[in-house]
Amino acid sequence: QVQLVESGGGLVQPGGSLRLSCAASRSIFSAYAMGWYRQAPGKQRELVARITSGDRINYADSVKGRFTISRDNAKNTVYLQMNSLKPEDTAIYYCNGNWAIDNYWGQGTQVTVSS
Repeated sequence: QVQLVESGGGLVQPGGSLRLSCAASRSIFSAYAMGWYRQAPGKQRELVARITSGDRINYADSVKGRFTISRDNAKNTVYLQMNSLKPEDTAIYYCNGNWAIDNYWGQGTQVTVSS
């Protein structure tokens, strides 16, 4: 019923940039906090960035100053602009929508940073 669809992943060299997009169902977008999580091989899934419906933003320390999360309410879409990418940013990136105990997840998009 609720869908989150990510796009924009790919292969990029260290120091490069990518922009991820997540298109969300209109029924949840206005009320839910939206976030980006990532999971690298052998590691736990971790929060990368999160933005509430009131535009309160949190970033993981490892991405502060390099990544920017934003939302376009007219398009029901959340973005993650990733600059100065490092090999340790390599992971599957997942879009998340959250309200209280209710969580929805996208299918994930692969980001690979390698020379």
